[in-house]
Amino acid sequence: MSSPVDPDGIARPEFLPDPSLSRAEMESLQRDLAAAATEADDHDLDPASVAIDEPADLTDGLPEARTDTSPDQSTPDAPVVVGVDQAFLTPDEGPERAVSAAVAFRAGDVIEYASAVTPLSIPYVPGLLAFREGGPIRAALAALDAEPDLLVCDGSGRIHFREAGLATHIGVLVDAPSVGVAKRLLCGEPDESTDERPAGWRTPIRADERVTTAEPGTVIGHALQSRQYPNSRRVNPLYVSPGHRVSTGTATDLVEALCAGYKLPEPTRLADAYADAVKREAQAAGSR
Repeated sequence: MSSPVDPDGIARPEFLPDPSLSRAEMESLQRDLAAAATEADDHDLDPASVAIDEPADLTDGLPEARTDTSPDQSTPDAPVVVGVDQAFLTPDEGPERAVSAAVAFRAGDVIEYASAVTPLSIPYVPGLLAFREGGPIRAALAALDAEPDLLVCDGSGRIHFREAGLATHIGVLVDAPSVGVAKRLLCGEPDESTDERPAGWRTPIRADERVTTAEPGTVIGHALQSRQYPNSRRVNPLYVSPGHRVSTGTATDLVEALCAGYKLPEPTRLADAYADAVKREAQAAGSR
């Protein structure tokens, strides 16, 4: 089991994403954080233990969380997988704020939702996402009663200029196994073209000259074609990379097991939908 996630019990407080730092200080902190992250598997997870076979039907809204959060007798050791995503309230709706959502799964079922609405301190800067969104995400995780065995983040892990993307930063901060799932490639080069690939296809992403903390050619993640239309093949791949305490290959295997027929893994697909729902509630409250 991972360390408890709460605002006063973070594992590595020296890596708190302080938005008041200069850009040079942020980048220096990221290099230290990348060195502190564990690139090998340090967990009891396997794809079968986290697999989600049936996607949630969101037609009528989010599925209810199970009130009994204890493991089933048939799955006594089923791990808790937490998906994290965010939505944003724009300045015309008051101070710019992040709507952070965390959705916890066990044995394919949602067992808990948690959220936080927090102010944003700096604009988006490529490569420094955790300094903008890390605090808000930590607030949502702190609101969870469940302790994550795996964090699945909407963002990069090792596929990052300093191998310290959002998934790495959050994973090290709370000392939980973590993976990053991005829709666009931040840096690195795929071994093969990613165009029009069939479902299940993957190829390594290797560090290029933009990755300053790894030898060129080092595998830092994978492009994963999690879903595809059989005829038109218009769906782009995901870019999966380890964050902390998960190896590169295992990260991709775990994410593939979580996809349940959709492009996105179920934990972040539902976290995205939940963040939008919380955002609508905040907008409605603000208009009253």
